[in-house]
Amino acid sequence: MTIAVIVYPGTNCEHDIVHALSLAGADTEMVWHRDTELNGATGIVLPGGFAHGDYLRTGAIARFSPIMDAVVDLAGQGVPTLGICNGFQILTEAGLLPGGLVANRDLRFICETVHLRVESTDSVLTRAAHMGQVLSIPLNSYEGNYVADDVDRIEAEGDVILRYSDENGNVDHITSPNGSTNSIAGITNASRNVAGLMPHPERASEDILGSADGMVLLEGFVASTDLVDA
Repeated sequence: MTIAVIVYPGTNCEHDIVHALSLAGADTEMVWHRDTELNGATGIVLPGGFAHGDYLRTGAIARFSPIMDAVVDLAGQGVPTLGICNGFQILTEAGLLPGGLVANRDLRFICETVHLRVESTDSVLTRAAHMGQVLSIPLNSYEGNYVADDVDRIEAEGDVILRYSDENGNVDHITSPNGSTNSIAGITNASRNVAGLMPHPERASEDILGSADGMVLLEGFVASTDLVDA
């Protein structure tokens, strides 16, 4: 079992996610964006940062990196694929997840711990969590406001897996820190093998960081990769 962690110019969370995945029992390999193969990968993670400086539009340039052909191909074959923050943005640009991420409601960079309510356990990211569970995880982004033309379909088909809430799991417009539509913080695809979220579970992987709540997500993802034949 090897999880490929894709690294772009400007990625700055690759070592964080590698460490957190190792805590969950995974072997990892960092793969440069100019590479073209992901042979033997049983999982893929696109970590956070500022790929290509987020010039043009977040994720828009990274989407055309040579490695993305392999990412799209393996994701299409059912390989568990996760995008965190900037990685989530890249997955939407690549068409692997619906919708997109735009500037936060207040046009400011958000760096704070938020609460997430688990909306579905039917995804490679949330399979180890339980419905309604509230997680405390850091959010660090300027363009984390989730929008989608077909949000009603996304909701109806159960593609929303995480939603911003308060510490008791209550959801309203006040609990969404960035104005995200319907307080959406994380989604999955129809096949349930691709997931993206804006908050950083790797930054909530040990108690010394203030929370270890992110591990229930990463442990679920690692367990999902166990089911893939390399």
